[in-house]
Amino acid sequence: LIRDFGEVERLQVSEKGPANFVSIADTKAERVIREELARARPTFGFLMEESGESAGSEAGVRWIVDPLDGTTNFLHGIPYFAISIALERDGEIVAGVVHDPIRDETFWADKGQGAFQNDERIRVSGRRRIADAVVTTGIPHRGRGDHAAYLPQLQRVMGTVAGIRRTGAAALDLAYVAAGRYDGFWEEGLAPWDLAAGLILIKEAGGFVSDLDGGQDMIGTGGVVAGNQYLLPALRDLITGA
Repeated sequence: LIRDFGEVERLQVSEKGPANFVSIADTKAERVIREELARARPTFGFLMEESGESAGSEAGVRWIVDPLDGTTNFLHGIPYFAISIALERDGEIVAGVVHDPIRDETFWADKGQGAFQNDERIRVSGRRRIADAVVTTGIPHRGRGDHAAYLPQLQRVMGTVAGIRRTGAAALDLAYVAAGRYDGFWEEGLAPWDLAAGLILIKEAGGFVSDLDGGQDMIGTGGVVAGNQYLLPALRDLITGA
């Protein structure tokens, strides 16, 4: 991905356009990841953004993979994208990795073992007041999401918090919440591979996650709110207008 990212600037002026190239970069990355994971754990299944779902010989165990989260950033030469890999066992995410190849930062977690950024233990932010929080979100764009429903959410949050960021890579945003860089995150319409690794990162870093209704079906609904024990309820109330 780093090698291909270096070609993006030149492709911006190509009449063919860079979108095709990014698709190739995405597919190549997924192929490499699949080959390596299959070699390490040949009995596990896969749920992958590009190639879809395939069962393994061991029931109930699969890798959930996004080989390039933040494709639009990649396409525009913006160095904020990541690789996201999670391991699901019997419906529960038990391990996850979010790797930022540009900064060479690897965020990883294993159930019950804590969360780490490279070799350093990470924890979610300790802020207690929503007014002091910097939160990140995903804003619907052309052809995606319910714009009319999102705008009241944004209005309520922006009038309350210290700052809002929209950076364009949900997996990396969730990793940043786990590391205490952001205090909270919310987004709807996400795919399982956008979410899976970030969810266990936040939980193992001492944080909390829920869907917008306060339940735990983030993978099923595609909606997520994340933060620490103090900020999560406050952020969710702002989003839902409770």
